[in-house]
Amino acid sequence: MSTSVSRWALVAVAALFVMLIAVASPLAHLAHVGISGGSLVFLPFFAAVGFVLAWRRPDNPLGWLMVSAMLCFGVQGDASLYVVADYRLRHGSLPLGSVALLLQPAWAPAIVLFGLLVLLFPDGRLPSPRWRWVLGVYLAVAGLWIVGAMAITVAAVASGSIQVDSGGNLDQLGNPTGSASWWGAVQGLFFPILLACWLLSIGAQAASFRKSTGERRQQLKWLVAGSAIAVVGGFTTIALSGDASPVLRSIGSAAILGVIAVPVSMAVAVLRYRLYDIDRLISRTLAYAVVTGLLVAVYVGLVTVASVVTTSTSPVVVAVSTLVVAALFNPLRRRVQAGVDRRFNRAPYDAQAAVAGLRLRLQDALDVDTVSAELLATVTGCLSPAQVSVWTADSTP
Repeated sequence: MSTSVSRWALVAVAALFVMLIAVASPLAHLAHVGISGGSLVFLPFFAAVGFVLAWRRPDNPLGWLMVSAMLCFGVQGDASLYVVADYRLRHGSLPLGSVALLLQPAWAPAIVLFGLLVLLFPDGRLPSPRWRWVLGVYLAVAGLWIVGAMAITVAAVASGSIQVDSGGNLDQLGNPTGSASWWGAVQGLFFPILLACWLLSIGAQAASFRKSTGERRQQLKWLVAGSAIAVVGGFTTIALSGDASPVLRSIGSAAILGVIAVPVSMAVAVLRYRLYDIDRLISRTLAYAVVTGLLVAVYVGLVTVASVVTTSTSPVVVAVSTLVVAALFNPLRRRVQAGVDRRFNRAPYDAQAAVAGLRLRLQDALDVDTVSAELLATVTGCLSPAQVSVWTADSTP
């Protein structure tokens, strides 16, 4: 596909996605349900990153996979709302209810596409030709599930026995019985095989990281860092969102934004934008993670001790604990950042002072070897690179 044609196709897909997001609110009102705030944030964000990747690198399938996955999620969300409005509230009286019912399982192609993102990262190619059989099994099982889901849905529409749950899912797909009992075996294969393929993809990337050098190693670092941030953010949200403390609950709610690190890291790796800043990013992320953990521990400890002493948690105790944590933030951040920087060989340095010192040491130097040695020592002391070399022109006539 030529660049101009692919970009026109991308614009059409983007317009369709915007339309799906726009109609979600009216459909939610029609179904008498609310819309998750996360879906209104994450779906457009993931889609926007995929759009940028596909626009800038139309030959790389990762952007198209991301856009397609978000499009499937958008279709599934709107279809679920319409199915609830039609079959649970209006007993099938709305038009095109059967079409929405057929589109509702679109979440399955979406998660299949997400799995391909890991396997094909970062250049859209398989790690080696030997992985073709894994891709073949993965796509075959996914295709079997999709075809089976459509067959059961068509049979339910034809027989008129349509029952859906509060999420818009067809009951025959969730609890297959009778003539649809074979679907249980397909379900039993679908998710374990998908999970096995995902784990194999992660293993392939881990093996590739050990052997990689240069840009590819940096790209894989971005993927690992983004995935780690997303996992930590997800677990933090699960652990703290239901906490009684408003501060911890707010931290838990904000931590879900860590999921955004996955598409961002992929975009940086594919576009090679600030690719070599990953080590600095890792050191900053570790520092703030340690600081956040220590401050949360201090806050919980103060509130717990105060509640034991006073037998109640008053607003004054919460306010004082919050002020103590705020006062500790900057001193603790500086100390932790210094420790992490030493671990990553990225201690702060004064660039102007380093250059001035090098100039003073070399102002009377005439020997090329002396100049090279001083230059190498300065660069090594400031940046601690893995490897550094100096090329000098051959003055031999």
